[in-house]
Amino acid sequence: MLFSSTIFIFIFLPTVLLVNFALRGHRDAQNVFLCFASLFFYAWGEPKFVLVMMLSILVNWGFGYIIDKHREERTAKLLLVLDIVFNLSIIFVFKYLMFTLENIKMLGAKNLVIPEIALPIGISFFTFQALSYVIDVYRGDAGVQKSLINVALYISLFPQLIAGPIVRYTTVADQIKNRVETFDDFSQGVVRFIFGLGKKIIIANNMALLADYAFSTVGDNSLLLAWLGALAYTFQIYFDFSGYSDMAIGLGLMFGFHFLENFNYPYISTSITEFWRRWHISMGTWFRDYVYIPLGGNRTKTKGRHVFNMFVVWLCTGIWHGANWTFVLWGLMYFVLLVFEKYSGINFKKDGKCKSIKYVYTMFFVICGWVVFRATSLSEAVVYFGDMFSCKNGLISDGFLEYGRQFITYFAVAIVCSTPILPKLKERYKDNVLCSGLMVVVLVAIAIFSISCIVKSSYNPFIYFNF
Repeated sequence: MLFSSTIFIFIFLPTVLLVNFALRGHRDAQNVFLCFASLFFYAWGEPKFVLVMMLSILVNWGFGYIIDKHREERTAKLLLVLDIVFNLSIIFVFKYLMFTLENIKMLGAKNLVIPEIALPIGISFFTFQALSYVIDVYRGDAGVQKSLINVALYISLFPQLIAGPIVRYTTVADQIKNRVETFDDFSQGVVRFIFGLGKKIIIANNMALLADYAFSTVGDNSLLLAWLGALAYTFQIYFDFSGYSDMAIGLGLMFGFHFLENFNYPYISTSITEFWRRWHISMGTWFRDYVYIPLGGNRTKTKGRHVFNMFVVWLCTGIWHGANWTFVLWGLMYFVLLVFEKYSGINFKKDGKCKSIKYVYTMFFVICGWVVFRATSLSEAVVYFGDMFSCKNGLISDGFLEYGRQFITYFAVAIVCSTPILPKLKERYKDNVLCSGLMVVVLVAIAIFSISCIVKSSYNPFIYFNF
């Protein structure tokens, strides 16, 4: 079930909200209801894979409980290792086994049979959340949760279940039992959800039309059309994913949960380091806390060890995004750029000199990175770069002129919404009655237009559902 679908907006969400508020004052009943509603939400599109999630919930709850019982013994570490192996094995089988076997077959195992394994939506997200719970219990950063229902609610809670943000158990542990639903939170949640819906339907889906066209004609694009398509995908993936995160955070607020922010205007960054502090924040902090710091982080004695730690993190980051060599290359590209920024001696701080040059440098590599990310293979990425950096198909084409005219308004909106201009204006004029009224009008217009688009047309699923 998609947030941007009529069945979710008009049936599922109102029903769940109504029952949830009817159960106010009965927290255990609320949690049981939200847990089963979340499992139903997942099972709507993935009926057989809900069993995989339920297995994950049961096993991780059990490991957390047993590890807490044996905290002072060596057994606890062994149990933690077994839990990590279990969770990574689930991801490997469903996400990477086919890719691994295909590469083995290419190396000479011609008779190797490769099974067709469907990918459960959002498996990396809910598995990482389950892992963080058990690891935090082992470290003593979180108290063990004896209630299976409460662990199930944490892992399966539908607002952030399919595409994040990746919520740490410590963030919502107290809220599971002691959250307070308020009118202010609910109204803020509705506003946040509508803006997220607008990002997805109005901007991301329209940018997808141009991006899909450019990548479907790879090798035949004029130079400017290739760049226009790459820029369209750059906006598509940002507004698609940040729009989902906005909707997830908004839905959480409606039910009394406060999730941490997942994006902070990454396209205003003047360095790759800053970009990754602003992009997919929950994933970045997860790898930092559970991979980078345990390896030694930046407090190692040698430069070589620090570079190795960064290599492992960015290799894992690339692999996490998908079973394709394009994702591996994408992750390693950022590893090289981040090592360069760390050890080149160039001042990449935002308040340094030549900010415009640093901004161009950052966005150049971000856009090129998204080309690799979007391509279906390394060879396709190479051909697309050939379109971007040569005039073999000409500088300008009819396609560029047609799509440029058609999408110029969407590009203008995307550029403005990629910056904090609008939030700053809202904060500046928050006490102005006229501006407050205008915001309500804009909000209603976004809601009506987005819903009309959903009703009358087909639309793309969220990009990060595949991760």
